[in-house]
Amino acid sequence: MKGQKIIFVCRECGHTSPKWLGKCPDCQSWNSFDEEVVVEKTQKAGINRGRVTETGNRAEKFSELQLPTYMRTKTGMGELDRVLGGGLVDSSAVLLSGEPGIGKSTLLLQICSELGKSRKVLYVSGEESKGQLKLRAERLGINGDSLYLLTETDTDAILEECERISPNVIIIDSVQTLSSMKFTSAPGSITQVREGAMTFINYCKSAGAAVFLVGHVNKEGGISGPKILEHMVDAVLYFEGERTNSYRIIRAIKNRFGSTNEIGVFEMGDKGLIEIPNPSEVVMAERPKNTSGSCAGCVMQGTRPIISEIQSLVAKSVYANGKRTADGFDYNRMCLLIAVLEKRMGLKFYENDVYLNVAGGIRLDEPSADLSIAMALISGITDKVIPDDLIAFGEIGLSGEVRAVSHIDYRVKEAVRLGFTKIILPKKNITKSLKVPTGVELCGVSNIYQVLVHMKPKETIKED
Repeated sequence: MKGQKIIFVCRECGHTSPKWLGKCPDCQSWNSFDEEVVVEKTQKAGINRGRVTETGNRAEKFSELQLPTYMRTKTGMGELDRVLGGGLVDSSAVLLSGEPGIGKSTLLLQICSELGKSRKVLYVSGEESKGQLKLRAERLGINGDSLYLLTETDTDAILEECERISPNVIIIDSVQTLSSMKFTSAPGSITQVREGAMTFINYCKSAGAAVFLVGHVNKEGGISGPKILEHMVDAVLYFEGERTNSYRIIRAIKNRFGSTNEIGVFEMGDKGLIEIPNPSEVVMAERPKNTSGSCAGCVMQGTRPIISEIQSLVAKSVYANGKRTADGFDYNRMCLLIAVLEKRMGLKFYENDVYLNVAGGIRLDEPSADLSIAMALISGITDKVIPDDLIAFGEIGLSGEVRAVSHIDYRVKEAVRLGFTKIILPKKNITKSLKVPTGVELCGVSNIYQVLVHMKPKETIKED
């Protein structure tokens, strides 16, 4: 057809090619190119003289711009509100992504109950029938006259319903199911996902409504579809967790209305997702006693300190080179710390298999976890038990020095609250303003060697 041409688009990264390719040159994915038909614009390039006048969009002085006021609405789940920056902002677009079965639909259905008390909510599902959603809503105890349900995948039909109902909150589950008759490509293609998302983002900006877009993930763990999708929305939330583990973590990697350092912790139960406002207590409650290779650490997630248990297992390797495995911590960072311990302390990790695990499914991305990780590794290879009432946090440099960390007051306060009586921290962090109750000992260290004096001699581990 005149004015049309065929292109091939990578479904993983959005790379376009005039011909089909077996391997994408950008993301290196195999067999990821889909055929799409695009309409070529016939209008000649030039300036449309009447466009500015028609739209009324003119440049304004920055000093004369009015500061907008954004109204936030509580979702009914404090952990989600924390990640969003205090609540759901009107006229905002939020992209929620996660593995299949992680609980994305359950989370959004649960917040519908609270949002429906003050807002009109439209839940659009392209993957489940009305009967299936009704059964799930009954199980979760969700009901309300302000909650509307629509099972539709046609973008234009959904938009017509939005204009008829005029909802304050729109939930699209999921954006990969959207399709429009304006485009010949299949649902889930780059064009359909991009145009469908843009349609509802433009609607929410003009109508003052907030929209949740549910996005699937690809095999690499990224959001399926064009990368521009993350740039189009105001906030990008990742729902993380192992399906075999009951704990779920939601974190923001982009938020125009709040911090990107906050996390929300939930537990999946029979009645849906349950908030865990105090994840430190939950994690440490299951910590084994009098066991080598275990050390408590504290990291900051936004404004909230979270105490976690670091476990290490160091065993003699049957191969020439020892195996390295890290769960909940950066693998390369673990290898760096092992190299520091080998070089500076003479520990022979190279002839051992090393397994590192962060209990509770929490991922430690902060440098302050270095000291507790190193102590867990030392305890694992020497079989020396670290006291149960000891906690450590600090950054380790390549020469074995222990560097100062931020928010020391919050960390110490949380450690004291959970009953730790011995706190190992960077020596530079100990100041006159840092106060602790009687019976709590602050142990400042300037290098990794000094932590050895705070560890018990080798003990025999009793079997239960």
